[in-house]
Amino acid sequence: MVDTTDPLVLDLVEWIAREPRLYSEVIETWRTSCPRLTIWEDAVDRGYVARESVAGIGVRVAITASGEKFLREHGRVS
Repeated sequence: MVDTTDPLVLDLVEWIAREPRLYSEVIETWRTSCPRLTIWEDAVDRGYVARESVAGIGVRVAITASGEKFLREHGRVS
């Protein structure tokens, strides 16, 4: 079954694939007050993106191998 949020999760993963983003930027850009739109949480839960601490920079978000596969499966090469 395809989740109705899949297109937005795909957009988020593609956006992060262009360049690793600071966690604060991701949350600011993808924040929503709608409890039904859990795009960030869905991407993390599915293992498409991961947070990593980078000395001197802070927490950065990058796509994972699963995220790259997700993009390829949907015709969006990372």
